[in-house]
Amino acid sequence: MTRIVIVGAGIMGLSTAWALTRRGETPLVLDRFGRGHLLGASHGRTRNFNNAYSDAHYLDLLERAREGWDALGDVDGEPLLRRHGLVTHGSGIGAAGLELIAGRLAERGIPASMLSATDAAARWPGMRFDGDALYSPDAGVARADVAMIELERRIVAAGGEVRWGTPALAVEDRAAGGARVDLGGGAAIEADVVVVTAGAWTTPLLADIRLPRLTVTEETPAHFAPRGDAAWPSFNHIPAAGAYPAPVYGMPTPGEGVKVGFHRVGDEVDPDARPHRVTHAEALRDYVAEWMPGLDPASGVHLSCTYTSTDDSAFILDRVGSVVVGAGFSGQGFKFAPGVGATLAELALDPAARAAEAFRLPA
Repeated sequence: MTRIVIVGAGIMGLSTAWALTRRGETPLVLDRFGRGHLLGASHGRTRNFNNAYSDAHYLDLLERAREGWDALGDVDGEPLLRRHGLVTHGSGIGAAGLELIAGRLAERGIPASMLSATDAAARWPGMRFDGDALYSPDAGVARADVAMIELERRIVAAGGEVRWGTPALAVEDRAAGGARVDLGGGAAIEADVVVVTAGAWTTPLLADIRLPRLTVTEETPAHFAPRGDAAWPSFNHIPAAGAYPAPVYGMPTPGEGVKVGFHRVGDEVDPDARPHRVTHAEALRDYVAEWMPGLDPASGVHLSCTYTSTDDSAFILDRVGSVVVGAGFSGQGFKFAPGVGATLAELALDPAARAAEAFRLPA
């Protein structure tokens, strides 16, 4: 019997496998697609490393994630986590909301400061501000595609295995007797513990486990060409309610421009039949024209990824019998991946371990 199997080799599955190898384990990771595929939520060159949280459970997880990113260190002479800073602003959150976040960050020794709209615009002339902004230099972007490659390299170097092109059809919890991964055609893998980090395919894999609703949407942000060579931070913008379809996020992506997108506005889709249809393109173009004078609004090149989200956007980090579940990360999870991986590894190794209450499955 295999000791630990992980189903899903996106950023969460690979982070979990790496965390397990750091504890002396040699996990087996299965993924239905090939290395570098574009069908899930972990592809692309960059992801926002956004630390603008006030909830303790997310900040705790963020601190664990930072330890992991720091341990991964540099790849090709550059850190996997580029800390070029994050600016958060908008009348939809207001000064009081920003000051709350600033206070929570300060309690943990995470640098952050409030800037006036005038000072923020002088520092980042490619953006407009209609009120105070919160800036943290300890944020930026994760090098997403490079991180995936580096994690797999470390897993294999430590004796683990990643099998691409190996679909799992179902995961069955056998409680004290371990768990079983059905591969179809009569093939199966028995394991002491199975960790499921399958993103959009989580619910059908775990038919016997009561999960909260996981909604799969297709999101289509875009890269826009800068008009000049000014430096760009990562950013969160929460406009007034109703001004745009949703809050806006973005980050510089070297070689591709500045990524700008609305958070969780895409159509609900079947992950096996994604239409690859761009939504809210005109609204995004209008947003860039109004708020991003440093970008060409006509230059947008859209990309497609899936979000898999719980109704309240909370992560799922829990264990049922001999099955560990990690799900509901999309739209905000990538930066947390090393912390998520460490948490899921602990759940896999210790049946008595518990994640923060906010991340647990309903009783």
